[in-house]
Amino acid sequence: MAERPAATPEPLKRTPLYDLHVAAGARMVPFAGYEMPVQYPMGVLKEHLWTREKAGLFDVAHMGLCFLQGPDHDTTARALESLVPADIVNLKPAQQRYTQLLAEDGGILDDLMVTRSPGPVEDGNLVLVVNAACKDADYAHIRTRLPDTVKLFVTDRRALLALQGPAAAAVLARHIPGIDQLAFMSGTFASLLGQTVFVTRSGYTGEDGFEIAVPDTDAPAIWQNLASEPEVAPIGLGARDSLRLEAGLCLYGHDIDTSTSPIEANLQWSIQKRRRAEGGFPGAARIQRELADGPARKRVGIRPEGRAPAREGTEILSADGEPIGNITSGGFGPSVNGPVAMGYVSAEHATPGTRLQLVVRGKPMPAEVATLPFVSHRYFRGARS
Repeated sequence: MAERPAATPEPLKRTPLYDLHVAAGARMVPFAGYEMPVQYPMGVLKEHLWTREKAGLFDVAHMGLCFLQGPDHDTTARALESLVPADIVNLKPAQQRYTQLLAEDGGILDDLMVTRSPGPVEDGNLVLVVNAACKDADYAHIRTRLPDTVKLFVTDRRALLALQGPAAAAVLARHIPGIDQLAFMSGTFASLLGQTVFVTRSGYTGEDGFEIAVPDTDAPAIWQNLASEPEVAPIGLGARDSLRLEAGLCLYGHDIDTSTSPIEANLQWSIQKRRRAEGGFPGAARIQRELADGPARKRVGIRPEGRAPAREGTEILSADGEPIGNITSGGFGPSVNGPVAMGYVSAEHATPGTRLQLVVRGKPMPAEVATLPFVSHRYFRGARS
C-alpha cells in the first residue's frame, strides 16, 4: 500500500499589524496559527520592566472576538449561562466578567471574557473574547448549543490591541478624553482617530490597562498613534507571558485545560454565589462537590530556590521525595528578580510555605509553595463613567 503523503501544514495567518512589527525589528514566531512578535529589539526583560513602569502596547488581534445577540439581555444571558459557570444574568450594562467554557465533566474548554453591551439599543448583546487557539472550536461549541432566539456573530473585521501599565490611563485619555475614569472590568464605545472602538478596562498583565477593539483597516494607524507616545513601547509575546505569570494568571493549554476544573485551578472566585447554589451549567455537580469538599489537587504558586527556572512539565516532589504534581508554567520573573512557577500539587501540599523539590535536569532542586500573585495586581477600582 502506498504511503500517504504528509499533510501540508496550514499557512500561518497574520494580524493587520504584521508589517509594523517587521518594520520595528520584531522577531516573529508561530503562535496559535499566526505569525506573532515574540520580542522587539529592546528584548523580553526590558519589555517586561517597561510595562510594569510605563505602558506596553500589545497586538492581541489573534484572539477571537464575537458577540451573542438575542431579543433581550435575560434571554441572551441565560443561553450563555447554560455553558459557563459565571452569573451573566446579573451583569449590569457595560460590566465585564471572566469565566470558563466548560465540558460536561467540568473540565475547561477555554477561558473567556464576557461584557454586557453598554447601550440600551444593543441590550440583548454580549461581547465575548476567547483564546486564539480555541476560537474555532469555541464558536462551533457555542453555536450548536444556543436556542433559536440567540445567535453567535464572529467579528472578523475587528482587531484587538492592549495597552497595559501604570501610564496606560493617562496615555489613552489623551486620545479618548475621560476614558481614565472607566472602571476595571467594564467597557464602553468611544471614538479614536475618528473611528468607533470598543474599550474595556482589562488585560492580562496584572497592571492597569485597556483592551481596544478597532476596525482592522484602522488598526495600523491607531497602533502607530499610540506607539508614538513617549511612555509607550511595543511588547511581544515573551514579556506578555512573563507578566501574566508574575500576576498568577492562567494560560489556557498550560495551567488550565479539559483535565482541570475551575476549582482545581483556584478560579472559584469567578463563580458567583447564585451559580454555585443553583448550578445549571456543565459539570455543576463536580464543581459543587469540589466547592464543598475541596479538590484533590490545587494550582499553586511556586518559588524555586536559586536562579535556575523550573519549566513546564517539571516534576514536583514533596519534601520527602514523593511525586505530588507538575509545573504548568515557569520562568524568570524580572520584577521579582528570580524564578517563579505555577503548577498543580495534591491538596495536602498546597499551603503557602510548604517545602517542595523540583526535578530539574534529573536532580532535585529545593522550592516552596508561594502565595499568588507574585507581583500585586494594580487594577483601577474607581467609579464607572
